[in-house]
Amino acid sequence: MVRAAVLPAIGAPLEITGIELPEPGPGQVRVRLAAAGVCHSDLSLSNGTMRVPVPAVLGHEGAGTVLAVGEGVTHVAPGDGVVLNWAPSCGSCHPCTLGEVWLCADALTGAGTVYAVTEDGTELHPGLNVAAFAEETVVAANCVLPAPDGVPLTDAALLGCAALTGYGAIHHSARVREGESVVVFGVGGVGLATLQAARIAGAGTIIAVDVSPAKEDLARQAGATEYLVASDTTAKDVRKLTGGHGADVAVECVGRAATIRTAWDSTRRGGRTTVVGIGGKDQQVAFNALEIFHWGRTLSGCVYGNSNPAEDLPVLAAHIRAGRLDLGALVTERIALEGIPAAFDNMIAGKGGRALVVF
Repeated sequence: MVRAAVLPAIGAPLEITGIELPEPGPGQVRVRLAAAGVCHSDLSLSNGTMRVPVPAVLGHEGAGTVLAVGEGVTHVAPGDGVVLNWAPSCGSCHPCTLGEVWLCADALTGAGTVYAVTEDGTELHPGLNVAAFAEETVVAANCVLPAPDGVPLTDAALLGCAALTGYGAIHHSARVREGESVVVFGVGGVGLATLQAARIAGAGTIIAVDVSPAKEDLARQAGATEYLVASDTTAKDVRKLTGGHGADVAVECVGRAATIRTAWDSTRRGGRTTVVGIGGKDQQVAFNALEIFHWGRTLSGCVYGNSNPAEDLPVLAAHIRAGRLDLGALVTERIALEGIPAAFDNMIAGKGGRALVVF
């Protein structure tokens, strides 16, 4: 038996309880977690914004040590450090054959399986394939990647979502060029990673926007050259900071209609607006046909940073070892499993960066 944070039903409080995991079968890996990040996507799963089978163990951003492997697993062995990959690509669906592995049609099929049971025999699903809110987990072999050398596993957990998403939003989706101006909406874990990625890309003016004045120091440490507290004049304020034109690139990390619209309005004519935040179906964003023509902006969604984790993790590791990327700076709170509900509350209130469950 191992301890885990179980979501018994959509909208219900998490329950910290014992669960029973099977030994890894063919093509599976058992991992002891070192750490797991608490992501806004976990909150979205718990409240029903995104749907998963329940009861479930949530948590998709994590790293740990391999305890055992099933038949046929050769790329990792017991004792290896690994990063969990919650969205593995199948390699054969249409998006995968186009090289767009982040859009794999079969990436989340594992979330519908039963992977463990509670003490009373209730069957459990792995929320986003990997069930990282637990001391140990059993996952498909393609859900683990070797952890980069020289990166502590507690830090490496952030590579499983926040760092890849923020880096990819800048380098793959928006394709920020040296000297360009960037505005980032939302200074949570992903927003902080996005600011660091913008600095790494050589962006000139880097503007952070958040509802909380308390996050200014975090944003500036991550690379922001300017900080704005969100208001009705945010788009106008961004234009003032960018020569009256608007930012070359706006990255929205919140997932709210009003913020997406403000990000669009903050982007210069011909610029790029990238939406990373996950909003609900009720978040309707409106544009008129004339402005789409006139402004010539590009509006794009960004899934998992449009990243290929197998290719991007070594790149991020090189930035970490060179001191350009600081994973620890994304974390504002280190907690136990029991602290996850409070971390959810902090996200709702817009407080802090990434909360990290340390086992």
